[in-house]
Amino acid sequence: MNQEYSGSGDPAKSLELLWRRRPQPTRGPKPALTVDQIVTAALKVADTDGLAAMSMRRLADELGVGAMTLYRYFPGKGELLDVMLDTVYGELPRRDVPGEWRAKLDEVARENRELYLRHPWMLQVAISRPPLGPNVMAKYEWELSAVEGIGLSDVEMDSTVALVNGYVHGAVRTAVEARQVILRSGMTDKEWWLAHVPHLDQISDLAKFPLSARVGTAVGSEFDAPYDVDHAFEYGLERLLDGVSALVVNRSAPEG
Repeated sequence: MNQEYSGSGDPAKSLELLWRRRPQPTRGPKPALTVDQIVTAALKVADTDGLAAMSMRRLADELGVGAMTLYRYFPGKGELLDVMLDTVYGELPRRDVPGEWRAKLDEVARENRELYLRHPWMLQVAISRPPLGPNVMAKYEWELSAVEGIGLSDVEMDSTVALVNGYVHGAVRTAVEARQVILRSGMTDKEWWLAHVPHLDQISDLAKFPLSARVGTAVGSEFDAPYDVDHAFEYGLERLLDGVSALVVNRSAPEG
């Protein structure tokens, strides 16, 4: 995957575009496009053909304008990418889940996972410098509210949210890669597994790998595959929340 970086454009211009405070072009003929129209077209290209296909020239072709027309709105791809990210973050339902923090943090993970699965090109964008748009800010506020008042410091609250988002990012990357393997090979995981299992006894000395043989057989019998992305996500999320729970309990435990 080609790696892109958010926050790589001009900060002032990105913020103007993110908050829609950038004035419309004043030179030349009356603008035929809006920022929202350009972003919608860019998202369509990225969702359909991947982020690498989302060049300014390709986007201009999609919109039926010259490439230079787009530069009257966006100085470059960096600023456009920031607005694209902020726009898709606006799709998060940000549901208010009843119950304690664990249910709320669980919802944070699931909503982010669904967003990545709808827009897998997001996995190609490093967001250590997130676009500080209205939807990114609303997302962060909602995520922090899941752990507000449970005994964590402000820094721990931020770190907990980052931990969940980092876990989701890694889990979804694996899921997307698994989906791509199926599409490119034309073979499901079950079909791949069933094609290989009959030959394992013939090509390897399983007595040398007793744990691998036992555990691998158990996994294969359970999922008809060597790996199940949904099970892995659920198991990992539960263990992650268990770890946060241990920290919360430790914070609330009486001293002495």
